[in-house]
Amino acid sequence: MKLTASREEILTPVQNVIGVVERRQTMPVLSNVLLSARDGKLSVTGTDLEVELVSSISLNIAAQGDITVPGRKFLDILRALPEGVNVTLSTESDRLVVREAAAQGEHGGPGDRRGGQHEREPRCRWPLESEEACSGDGDAGA
Repeated sequence: MKLTASREEILTPVQNVIGVVERRQTMPVLSNVLLSARDGKLSVTGTDLEVELVSSISLNIAAQGDITVPGRKFLDILRALPEGVNVTLSTESDRLVVREAAAQGEHGGPGDRRGGQHEREPRCRWPLESEEACSGDGDAGA
């Protein structure tokens, strides 16, 4: 599976189904959501075995495929990304890889532009030697 879309386009169907997904289940697969990229659309499915919710959005799909991922964790990752970024979802060795790049155009801001995209500086440098090692809001763990 491989697709690229804005953070908001991917976030919407995940938010639509996350209400049925519980963090702690007796069957761990029930805390997952199914991502299915087929025929020009991304479908996100969540279930608790009584109710199943499916939300779909039309996207440009580079490679078709399916994968299940922990629903709440995936939602938290998407929410943590800055607004307006493009997100690439791809599967590699039965894992979902989430890559983020700044949206093209005005969103990147002035400065270093390569191929129409602005590369972001990492928020933290590892290993953390002090709280000053992180830029932004001073969050050492962010």
